Amino acid sequence: MMGHAVCGILLAGGQSRRMGGGDKCLRELAGKTILQHVMERVSPQVKALAINANGDPARFDDYGLPVVSDSIEGFAGPLAGVLTGMEWAAEHVPGCELIATFATDAPFVPTDLVPRLQAALERSGSDIAAASSGGRAHPVFGLWPVALREDLRDAMIREEVRKVDVFTARYKLVTVDWSNAPLDPFYNVNHPEDFDRALELLQP
Repeated sequence: MMGHAVCGILLAGGQSRRMGGGDKCLRELAGKTILQHVMERVSPQVKALAINANGDPARFDDYGLPVVSDSIEGFAGPLAGVLTGMEWAAEHVPGCELIATFATDAPFVPTDLVPRLQAALERSGSDIAAASSGGRAHPVFGLWPVALREDLRDAMIREEVRKVDVFTARYKLVTVDWSNAPLDPFYNVNHPEDFDRALELLQP
């Protein structure tokens, strides 16, 4: 499994109601957008990277990455982004057998996320790997086989599955835990006060 190429998909498709609407990941934090912080940390870990976002893709022009909108309509949540990433990789990145998914509101995402998830997948013989920190699951930070795309599409369309854990419960899942001290690497900027805290953490 370690020899398998991994592609990355940045999940930016969510509707940011708690931050007053708009694209949370395009908010600036210590001189860079939150998306830039995430990209800098995850780009070296993957063979190719794309942004999953709905609406006008032009707002991501400055990032130089492909932008793919959900292949299932109706803002179907993170699973739609996972499916979109699988289908994008299958079509555009020959030889990519796994996709890594990253939320784009977590500016401190681990720089060893993909290698640790991939090592756990190989060691355990699991189908899917996901991250946790301090015992709390973060299923949108995961490693998924591109080969599951038809199963996932079927689950979403025919069964209307929307929750990540409902889908992953059908497969062998391995979870890899990161320490959340002194800082939770999956700290996400969901509310205005989270933004202020992240700014404090990024100050030298």
